[in-house]
Amino acid sequence: MATKIGKKLNVDNEWCKGCGICVEFCPKDVLEMKNGIVNIRDIELCIQCGQCELRCPDYAIYLEGDDRNE
Repeated sequence: MATKIGKKLNVDNEWCKGCGICVEFCPKDVLEMKNGIVNIRDIELCIQCGQCELRCPDYAIYLEGDDRNE
C-alpha cells in the first residue's frame, strides 16, 4: 500500500500578477494578497486540493511533489 506524501505549496512571486483568483478559490483561506502579490498566510490549513493551482491564469502558484510512494 502506498503512503501519501504531502505536496508543497509554492508561489512564484515573479510570475504573480496580483489578480487574487487563487485567494478567492482557496476553501481554507490559506492564501492572502500582500503588497500586490499572493502570500501563503497559513500553510498548516492547506488541504492540497489544488484549486489555487488550477485557477491561476499565470501559473504562479503550484503544488510540488508526488503524492505516492513508489
